[in-house]
Amino acid sequence: MKSNHKKFVFLSLFFIGSLLIIWGCGIYSFSGSNLPSHIKTVAVPLFENETPEFGIDQELTDGVIEKITHDNTLKITQNRSADSIIKGKILRVVDRAGQYNKDEKASSFRVTITVDVSFVDLKKRKTIWQATWSQWGDYTDNRDEGIREAIDKLSVDILNKTVSGW
Repeated sequence: MKSNHKKFVFLSLFFIGSLLIIWGCGIYSFSGSNLPSHIKTVAVPLFENETPEFGIDQELTDGVIEKITHDNTLKITQNRSADSIIKGKILRVVDRAGQYNKDEKASSFRVTITVDVSFVDLKKRKTIWQATWSQWGDYTDNRDEGIREAIDKLSVDILNKTVSGW
């Protein structure tokens, strides 16, 4: 009889503990947005390009717009009707050898893109965040693949910083 009582107590505690965990997770929001409640829209004008890399400004701008659109926390709009704006500048694009083969020749390369980006609340006329950071992409024969990888990483960084404040 004592064995059944122990099982009952254990199962009761397990059940109550499980309910508390489920209830606790139910309250938590996974949206993670730290945006002010009045910001619903964002404009993303063409990034400035301070490098000789033709077209990289359009690629990064398109990447950021695509990530924001897919995330669906903010709606993309024109500057004149936006609650906020993401402004950016591409500062540097640097290539370096990544790995060397036995003949001491580079067998892979890494391209690093450095940007300066700010997120501005247009309604309250204040900068919410400003950051300068770099991301990289690896390539062997096709440098564009490395650039696309770096741009994708930067686009994710910009999205996360904007909607989550990370």
